[in-house]
Amino acid sequence: MLQPKKTKYRKQQKGKMKGNAGRGHQLAFGSFGIKTMEEAWMTGRQIEAARQAITRHMKREGQLWIRIFPDKPVTKKPAEVRMGKGKGAPEYFVARITPGRILFEIEGVPLAIAKEALRLGAQKLPVATKTVVRRDYVEEVL
Repeated sequence: MLQPKKTKYRKQQKGKMKGNAGRGHQLAFGSFGIKTMEEAWMTGRQIEAARQAITRHMKREGQLWIRIFPDKPVTKKPAEVRMGKGKGAPEYFVARITPGRILFEIEGVPLAIAKEALRLGAQKLPVATKTVVRRDYVEEVL
């Protein structure tokens, strides 16, 4: 599961997610990618589930890049604990996702396989997404 090895502070405030992605909104590595249409917190487990679905459909051919990392700790208090007595312990980590952010990129597989793999990966995610293709991509004829 994805999580930071070390953090400067154990706990963080919730914060606000407003606006579109200012960075990470264009394909940088692969020819195909998944782009988000809404904002959300994405857990390390969700990212890992999507990664497994994508690589399984590609039959471990080509290459996959994960463009997000869960670095924000989310705290939780134990069940049936009274109000007060401070903030709970860190439970898991999330990545903040804003609209327009590229989540995964793939390269080295045909367009049909890439689209299906990204569709299967997108099903594991808590946000609406769309598949994007590099502008200068040309399908190679073997």
